[in-house]
Amino acid sequence: MIDFGIDKIALIGAVALIVIGPEKLPRVARTVGHLLGKAQRYVADVKAEVNRSIELEELKKMKGQFEDAAHDVEKSVSNEIHQTTAALDNAWADADPPFGGGYHEGLMPPPPSYTHPNKKWRVKRGAMPLWYKRRHGVRNKAQSGAARVARFRPPRSSA
Repeated sequence: MIDFGIDKIALIGAVALIVIGPEKLPRVARTVGHLLGKAQRYVADVKAEVNRSIELEELKKMKGQFEDAAHDVEKSVSNEIHQTTAALDNAWADADPPFGGGYHEGLMPPPPSYTHPNKKWRVKRGAMPLWYKRRHGVRNKAQSGAARVARFRPPRSSA
């Protein structure tokens, strides 16, 4: 890296004052300052982008490790469930006739089939009585906008 001491900066300033002139020197110095600021911002942006990409790679590696661990746990749990299910099925099949043996042998009657209770839940009345709804104008039938307009339109006079 280039080392700039006070003596080198003073020498460069003196040469610039002689070459550029005192009238144009402030404008040139301002332009150089703007360019240096832009360069510094560009370098900072590049550094930030590199840091973000490094962090993203680390997060991807960590995500892969967590997914592998979760997959291993899921596999071991499902394996244990299958083993336990097989053991329970074997124990159920080996049990005494009142508990095991299945339905096909006629030892136990099959479970009753499901029948719907036939409750007419659409016909049930609400908590508010109908006379109260009628008195206070609560609508119980939906009506389209066009039907409502037609219902309340005054009759035409035939003249």
